[in-house]
Amino acid sequence: MTATVSNWRSMTVADLPVVNAIAAAVHVDYPEDPAVFAERLRLHPGGCFVLDTPEGVGGYLISHPWHLEQPPALNELLGSVPSPAPTYYLHDIALLPAARGGGATAAILATMAEHAATIADTISLVAVGGTARFWQRFGFEPIKSEALARKLTTYGGEARYMRGPAEAIRTASANHGQQRRSQSVYRRD
Repeated sequence: MTATVSNWRSMTVADLPVVNAIAAAVHVDYPEDPAVFAERLRLHPGGCFVLDTPEGVGGYLISHPWHLEQPPALNELLGSVPSPAPTYYLHDIALLPAARGGGATAAILATMAEHAATIADTISLVAVGGTARFWQRFGFEPIKSEALARKLTTYGGEARYMRGPAEAIRTASANHGQQRRSQSVYRRD
């Protein structure tokens, strides 16, 4: 199966049970309560998406406006999101194995970054499980400080707070997705 941008759609409350199941399957070391995802959807529905596949929902992305260099602790309710927001926060993206490799991540990152640019100049995230190099391909750079290191303890030892310009991330994601599609077409010839 190859996921494309046309497979991504806005998340609804009805999607939350499958979003929770995907999170439990993909992020075994980073569990979050269903209330966390429900709150993110309620607080900022414009930043929540699911990936439709022939087999059903194959992934999700959750994002929202947030405070600069203050990543929420893992499995923590927010209460509210700031307005105006100093950064736009990519809370979580997860794809089931069958949905990976077709450019779905680049497609939704480009969409999310376009939306984020209307809210803040930067996008931030916490890279977990050694994924910082992956995120650098999309324009994110690690931000190091002792204060951030303390805030990241709930995410594990390899966690890195990263940030990048929203417009640069949109461009990098769109370019990466286009390269993936070109490679897929080339391999089929």
